[in-house]
Amino acid sequence: MFNTIEIDRSNLTIMGVKFPDLKTLESTANALGSNMFEGFKPTPKGIELIRDYVTEKISLSELVASAKQKAYV
Repeated sequence: MFNTIEIDRSNLTIMGVKFPDLKTLESTANALGSNMFEGFKPTPKGIELIRDYVTEKISLSELVASAKQKAYV
């Protein structure tokens, strides 16, 4: 089954999560789409974590720690 997520390129948001620029939004959306085919179910909190990692607000170890704590739910 295919699930869709809300992507608003004019407001630079994915599921309501704001991105700093169109390039970051599109690369994140492409990665999300690929992972969704593998069964990943994104949440706004999960998208925030991915955005923060991609924009270097958090490190890889912080991202992994958040994932282990299921902070994306």
